[in-house]
Amino acid sequence: MKPLLLLQLLFFSYSVPEIAYSSPACNFPAIINFGDSNSDTGGLSATFGPTPPPYGETFFHMPAGRYSDGRLIIDFIAKSFGHPFLSSYLDSLGTNYSHGVNLATAASTIIDQITSLAQGGYSPFFLAVQVMQFSQFISRSQLVAKRGRFFESLMPKKEYFNQSLYTIDIGQNDITAGLDAGKTYDEFIPQTLSAFSGDVKRMYALGARYFWIHNTGPLGCLAYVLLRRNLTVAGELDSAGCSVFYNKAAQQFNKKLNETLVEMRKELPLAVITYVDIYSAKYSLFLEPAKYGFEDPLRVCCGYGGGKYNFDYNIRCGGTATVNGSEVLLGRSCRQPSKKVVWDGVHYTDAANKVVFDLISTGRFSHPPRPLKWACKGDIV
Repeated sequence: MKPLLLLQLLFFSYSVPEIAYSSPACNFPAIINFGDSNSDTGGLSATFGPTPPPYGETFFHMPAGRYSDGRLIIDFIAKSFGHPFLSSYLDSLGTNYSHGVNLATAASTIIDQITSLAQGGYSPFFLAVQVMQFSQFISRSQLVAKRGRFFESLMPKKEYFNQSLYTIDIGQNDITAGLDAGKTYDEFIPQTLSAFSGDVKRMYALGARYFWIHNTGPLGCLAYVLLRRNLTVAGELDSAGCSVFYNKAAQQFNKKLNETLVEMRKELPLAVITYVDIYSAKYSLFLEPAKYGFEDPLRVCCGYGGGKYNFDYNIRCGGTATVNGSEVLLGRSCRQPSKKVVWDGVHYTDAANKVVFDLISTGRFSHPPRPLKWACKGDIV
């Protein structure tokens, strides 16, 4: 996308006023979330081992199952409705599902990539599996609730399932998997979005009515993909220093996702579907970092190796090495995470996630331009 066109799009996003309704804001009693590491609050950590320090240091002051130094966008969404942070479906310790559940798992994809974590870095909990887990959760939570008042207090009420806000943030890993396999857009995007459409329709059949669906972010601005490209080639980087190759793929995916949702609104007449342009909100942090209080936006906060990106594939955030018989932390956090956009080369900082939440919750980055607090209102198109 040309810089001038992008700036025009960003200006348009900022200039769209927040929609006002005469009726009260939505009162979602619970939030049901599906996705990957952008919204995983402990799924992969509970399954394959915890994230190491310094993950979680800024807000939780300890690793908290999140791939950030603190909160994720889904955490800010939950708190905006007065709910506690969502417990992961896969976490068996200290969980409370009274106000919803998080099915998201880091490294997840929409389509099963038929590869293990060790081989390809992809989670076995692809979106269709998350939907199956949710189906199980509906029936099992109601059975558990019948065991007594204490158990009932930890489970959502039956009527919550068609009153909840259903949030979805997934697709980034499908894009990198397709590109890394040398596929063209037409070879993986239609198939991926066909599967996505089917999964959302299954959620609808299970009672979901209110959808808040994020498109995929500007993955070409993240160190883990930037270092896969020959950055010395003319035209490889855009004005923000991001990979044109990867961001064009994200833009194409997002275009087709929006088209898919337009069709789904026709097929699911009782659904209220909001498409959220996370791409533009996140890209604005790289394009105009000073405007939001950030500096050197492409440089990783928690990493190793210095250089332009401070990122090393072999020594990630929290990575250690044995020196003279002692374990030494090499993948350290920067001094001021609040000044950084990217946390570990793949994910965003607590501060960046808060800014992005503030941007998208207004409705200025949504289609239709529907604020988060009115995501149950279906009277605008």
